[in-house]
Amino acid sequence: MALSLKTLAIRTLTGAVFVAIIVGSILYNQYSFAFVFAAFAAMASAEFYRLVEDLTHAPRGTLFVDILGSVLLFITFYIYADKNFDISGIITVPYLVYFLVRFIMQLYDKVERPLEGWAYSFLGQIYVALPFAMCNVLYFRFSPLILLSLFVFIWVNDTGAYLVGCTIGRHRLFERISPKKSWEGFWGGLILAAATAYVASLYLGILNTWQWIGLALVCSVFGTWGDLCESLIKRSLNVKDSGKILPGHGGWLDRFDSVLLAAPASILYLFIAFSIG
Repeated sequence: MALSLKTLAIRTLTGAVFVAIIVGSILYNQYSFAFVFAAFAAMASAEFYRLVEDLTHAPRGTLFVDILGSVLLFITFYIYADKNFDISGIITVPYLVYFLVRFIMQLYDKVERPLEGWAYSFLGQIYVALPFAMCNVLYFRFSPLILLSLFVFIWVNDTGAYLVGCTIGRHRLFERISPKKSWEGFWGGLILAAATAYVASLYLGILNTWQWIGLALVCSVFGTWGDLCESLIKRSLNVKDSGKILPGHGGWLDRFDSVLLAAPASILYLFIAFSIG
């Protein structure tokens, strides 16, 4: 029992600090947001590339180059989304340099399966780095509160899914990939996220009530798919957690797995919602 209480305390403290950093960085100013989220992109990318390191057949120094590429992609989107910058297409130059360098590096590494090196490098850019970069679009083109709401809806959905799933969960949602998830938990999280969105609509502008609820549903559904995608990656690599850097929570990918699909899905939803509205 003592060990369980200690584990719970560590998990709670880690979660509280994690939430405080995200909320504080988004609400303080654009520079705190940029610094913290660029760091998240770098650390999550590093974790992904270390997970697949034995499969990549990539040349030495690739890890550093790929992490740098993730940061450059974030910076590219940051400058693009912030309307205070007006430097046209030149913003893409640093990331294009990474793109070219990464291809050329593989030419000088004598491995039998070079395609795997390229494949995993650019998978990491698409799967991990790009969603973090897209957070800039939510922050600047819509509102910092929209970006914050994405995280809140995901957290609320996860909490609702966990509580309902543990209480009445009987029917497995996706047993092949995540045996513990249930349909009851899925609907519980979805309903709680929608209720949270309704409350948000009473106090926040930006979106009307139905648009807020729609955003919450998108975050919940795609967040769940994001969680399942990361579970599939871990299952295929035969690992329990993506890392151990966050006590009681695993790694960076374990904490951001839902965001990796929810962020691009939310942008798509908002563009459609605003164009219709």
